[in-house]
Amino acid sequence: MRSRITRLSCRVAAVLVAGGTALVEVAIPAVAQPDNGVATVVRACTPGDYPPYSIGDGAGGYRGVDIELARGFAAALGRPIEFVPVTWATLKTDFVERNCDIAVGGISDQASRHAFADFSITYGTDGKAPITRRSNGAAYSSIEEINRPGVRVIANRGGTNEEFARTNFPQAQLTLWPDNLTIFGEIEQGRADVFVTDAVEGRYRVRQHPDLQVLHPETPYDSFGKVLLVRKNDLVVATALNAYLATQLATGSVDRLFDQWIGPTASAG
Repeated sequence: MRSRITRLSCRVAAVLVAGGTALVEVAIPAVAQPDNGVATVVRACTPGDYPPYSIGDGAGGYRGVDIELARGFAAALGRPIEFVPVTWATLKTDFVERNCDIAVGGISDQASRHAFADFSITYGTDGKAPITRRSNGAAYSSIEEINRPGVRVIANRGGTNEEFARTNFPQAQLTLWPDNLTIFGEIEQGRADVFVTDAVEGRYRVRQHPDLQVLHPETPYDSFGKVLLVRKNDLVVATALNAYLATQLATGSVDRLFDQWIGPTASAG
């Protein structure tokens, strides 16, 4: 059973805005220790299949931009963190049933998710772009080129990629894939023609799959915010999370995390 919050303290993070002289003070509420003195664990749901946001390391651990943000948030509260594996298809039910405080991993601010969680402030933007084999050239650049009979579209089940494919490619041949990890091999091996996913993920994935290309990632088909999910009506955690993310944005920490994964000299993987 989750421990009752018995008191509320604030820690103030003073940060210099990069490139300016203004001092920004951000109050970060900290969840108090329970009566037994043991810090309450921050439980973070994550699918762990969406780099550079979140990816499993094969040994039960996770890495990625969202993972580092989640770890930093827990540290700011003085609490340990536990990552809880979920899938995109079951995120709605798992988030509540597995008693998660937050959810991370490249989550878009999709309106339907408001039904089971609250959103943090937006910490980044992204949009959908196509991934295909380099040998195809620019053959699948536009939605119209993809939405044709005979074009083999593939999408991972249960998330915004499936929704985008169903909405925009009704004439194409759609295959739903059970995960977002092995799906790129289907394109490489010629069993699918194109996969439309977040442009940020595409920029990362083509580093590992040199035979693939992401088309026009700088001008994706759409644009949406990236957020972390918070338990419904948990104002203490929501306020603390937003204050923490504000400091990471103000100091450029979020940009530096993305640069490690998709920047000109990216080395994370």
